Amino acid sequence: MKDEEIDDVLTRAARSAHDPNPETLRRVADSIRPSLRPVRPLPPTWIIASGLLLVCSVVSMAGAAHAGFFGFEKMDLLERSLVFSVLAVLLWVSGAAFVHEMIPGRRRRLSAGALLALSSAVLLGVFAFLFRDYHVDHFVPVGLACLLTGLLYAVPAALLSWLLLWRGFALNPVSAGLAAGALGGLAGVAMLELHCPNFEAAHLLVWHTAVVPLSAALGALVAWILRFRRASGSR
Repeated sequence: MKDEEIDDVLTRAARSAHDPNPETLRRVADSIRPSLRPVRPLPPTWIIASGLLLVCSVVSMAGAAHAGFFGFEKMDLLERSLVFSVLAVLLWVSGAAFVHEMIPGRRRRLSAGALLALSSAVLLGVFAFLFRDYHVDHFVPVGLACLLTGLLYAVPAALLSWLLLWRGFALNPVSAGLAAGALGGLAGVAMLELHCPNFEAAHLLVWHTAVVPLSAALGALVAWILRFRRASGSR
């Protein structure tokens, strides 16, 4: 037997070993076909991100309407313009990042962790630029009250944002939870800026800004626990 004939025999043997039986493929296809349904494509990223911005804005406004717009009333025009325009941009960008985490294949410019760091740094910069009152009165008790209030509104904002993307699928649930938590945290900060009249620089730099990383950490922790439970249940 020639070398070419030996190669031909080996090639056909390899194909027969790896290629599935056509009849088997037909039975598998027939069993799957009745359960297939057309899938409606999700809207573009900018539309979903705008929806997330709207959801977070509604949560923030509702919280401030309940507690009072004391912070907004105390601000001057420059403070209002800069603080709330920056928050709106951060909310939209964070919403887009959350969409990218929940819809595989969407182009992602920043990771959830990088976006969290960027959001926190931008807030610190804006607060440090606008507010120069360095007195510290009742720093811890007043600060903790604001921190808990911000987290109180961050949680529903994050949950509503997650519900808006319920048709998505997170390849990395922890990263998606981090993005959702950061988005909710920014909504919590927006509520505090509308409500809180304490413009001491240290109060804003520490307690208001801390809402974002703490909310993000909470979102990542919840996502990790849910993933761990699913992994444990599948064993």
